[in-house]
Amino acid sequence: MALVLFVIAILAYLALHQMYQPAVGQQRQPKGSRRREATFNQTSIFEKLGLTFHQCPTFTSFVDRFNTFEQVVEAIKMAGLERSEIIIGIDFSASNEWQGRRVFASRCLHDISNGRTFNPYQRALTIIGATLERFDSDHLIPVYGFGDVNSKDVSVFSLKPDEEPCYGFVEVLQCYNQVCPDIQRSGPTSLEPLIKKAIEVVKEKPTYHLLLILTDGQLKDTDSNAKAIIEASKYPISIVVVGIGDGPWDAMEHYDDNLPSRKFDNFQFVNFYQVCSKAKYAEAAFALNVLMEIPDQYKAICELGYLRNQPNIESWGLTRYDTEKSAEDSVGFRRSLSEQDMMSLSPEIIPVLSRKTSKKMRSSMRQKSTKR
Repeated sequence: MALVLFVIAILAYLALHQMYQPAVGQQRQPKGSRRREATFNQTSIFEKLGLTFHQCPTFTSFVDRFNTFEQVVEAIKMAGLERSEIIIGIDFSASNEWQGRRVFASRCLHDISNGRTFNPYQRALTIIGATLERFDSDHLIPVYGFGDVNSKDVSVFSLKPDEEPCYGFVEVLQCYNQVCPDIQRSGPTSLEPLIKKAIEVVKEKPTYHLLLILTDGQLKDTDSNAKAIIEASKYPISIVVVGIGDGPWDAMEHYDDNLPSRKFDNFQFVNFYQVCSKAKYAEAAFALNVLMEIPDQYKAICELGYLRNQPNIESWGLTRYDTEKSAEDSVGFRRSLSEQDMMSLSPEIIPVLSRKTSKKMRSSMRQKSTKR
């Protein structure tokens, strides 16, 4: 009898073991892997977006690996990036009124009443213009505002009538200076409408685009912005957000290093005040950080095949004359800056802005460098 009971027990054990045995391909994961998956699934933004650990196992954010402006420019050349399109977005939300308490002497970040000095937006646009003018293929730059009383967080508006692009960064600054005093700031702040607008532009002209967003970063709905950034990773778009003002920048830093369901790391955040306040040559450091991830982003875009059918320069309607004219206009932008503006910048960025400087300016720059 005991033998019969023993045999029955063995058979019952085998049946239960077979019943609860994990299916092939579903064996237990290592403890560390389960912990990583649990942490991922518990992260609020991923949970709200409906993402699981296994939906994005291969995402890797790009590291900031360049130390000088010259290094990143050389890397851009090595990546094969010779031309691009630029889109600019400027935040006109009401939070700009108080986001300059620490970094802009409690003045509105859009204050242009003092014609002798740039506000943070003007200064950032000037450095970006000097840096990126050489990479813009046709110098036609769509410039949009968002966060005003009309657009709020649902749309954008063009700084020029009929959504005409600005011709070069000189006109970008001119348009900004012209419309800024009349804009009624509102909110809330959202990057989503601007990113969607950039996607529309890229669909019409499927070439590499750089979307530059200048914002004080006080976002209302982080999830909708995250979804827009993820959607933009399906297109040949690099997004560079320049944080203007006091911050905090938690959401921007999160977008920079996370959102693993993106096709590639398409988002770079630059804290304008932090970069400029810590560097000896502030403008050169800022230009470096703006371009920091462009080489890796462009390589990723090419590997994903987004530019496989990119038209050549002739199909853009550009002749050799137009291309040479663009180069001349780039020099024209640098020459358009007054000597006083040039002297307010650091010595390392001067070669980017102007190929030749006056004796007075070089003397001033040497004195400035010595004082530092």
